[in-house]
Amino acid sequence: MVAVLALCNDLRVPVTARGAGTGLSGACVPQPDGIVLALDSMNSVCEIDTENHVAVVQPGVTLDQLDEVLAPRGLVYPVYPGENSASLGGNVATNAGGMRAVKYGVTRHQVLGLEAVLPTGEVIRTGGKFVKATTGYDLTQLIIGSEGTLAVVTEALLRIYPRAAHTATLLAPFATLDEVTAAVPPIVRSGVNPLVLEYVDGGGLSTLTANVGLDLGIDAAVQERARAYLIVVLEAHLEHRLEEDTVAVAEQLAALGAIDVFVLPPRSGALLLEAREKAFWVVKALGANDIIDVVVPRASVPDYMAAVQAIAAQHSTFVSAAGHAGDGNIHLSVFQSDAEVRRRVMHAIIAAGIERGGAISAEHGIGKDKMAYFQEFEDPNKLALMRRIKDAFDPNGILNPGTLLESTA
Repeated sequence: MVAVLALCNDLRVPVTARGAGTGLSGACVPQPDGIVLALDSMNSVCEIDTENHVAVVQPGVTLDQLDEVLAPRGLVYPVYPGENSASLGGNVATNAGGMRAVKYGVTRHQVLGLEAVLPTGEVIRTGGKFVKATTGYDLTQLIIGSEGTLAVVTEALLRIYPRAAHTATLLAPFATLDEVTAAVPPIVRSGVNPLVLEYVDGGGLSTLTANVGLDLGIDAAVQERARAYLIVVLEAHLEHRLEEDTVAVAEQLAALGAIDVFVLPPRSGALLLEAREKAFWVVKALGANDIIDVVVPRASVPDYMAAVQAIAAQHSTFVSAAGHAGDGNIHLSVFQSDAEVRRRVMHAIIAAGIERGGAISAEHGIGKDKMAYFQEFEDPNKLALMRRIKDAFDPNGILNPGTLLESTA
């Protein structure tokens, strides 16, 4: 690795690091005249430190692989971005999130340190097996989410947690999206600390569950009234505590206007989450032309979704929604085959999110696909600073050129 990067740096050859290739913004698409560093064979779980609750892994380790090692020990790595074949190196590069972010945060909240190789061939180590330090610049956090443009991660120190023994899944249909989004803050404030808070529109739920062969048994009259569903998953180490929290949340959902509240059997709950995790592939199979993962402040979701619906209607475009209601990250599937109309729709949807205090991407990253929007909407002073940081790490511009920032190679 060191020799390859140093040689490429000397020869000015572009380098793209690639793990499982599950990213959704084109960050790991290589340059035609460059090379790919395939990291899938660097797949060792180097250490499970149960005293410090740290897992040390190489970048090619997948989420499934790490979970297989942790589960027998009663431990868990809590970031589940919806594709468990994804590699940890890719998760670090994109700051992957997922449904459990409402409780555990995203990748950057779980990475304590890194080993990384700079394009010059220098090896650096950042952080360590501790949760706090005020010793210089935080290079760990700078590299996380940099989409392979600053350094190649060769090892990550990850926080791991005791695995909860008990979970419960509640499904609450609502007559309007406003009622769903209004229900989220009270649930978060209630102290139950939900593992998952997901929103799916009415038509979307039927499509997703059909994909995994799940019949939720919801009465036809309820389905007719429901325009949106809230999925709530709770976890606990003690069964009686889970039962108490489940009752409390069910009562709260009813008081907040839910048409009904269903506590799903364990298998149905697991299948529902699996269906939600496969939403991207389902909407792509149905013909979605693009996916947007704008994030806005949680309280701004109702206003933002109203703006999205108005934009869609204005451009005669169908836009379906499902997302992480607990953290304001809404995934919008845009069905519009006309490329120019689609560009205008996406531009308007992104602008609406930013106007409400949001950001272009919550978890998919900028990559190559959203770079033009990033360049347009981001503060020019911040972009200039990012370019200077890029130059400091990668003076010859060989690492993943054309991703996140325009190529300078």
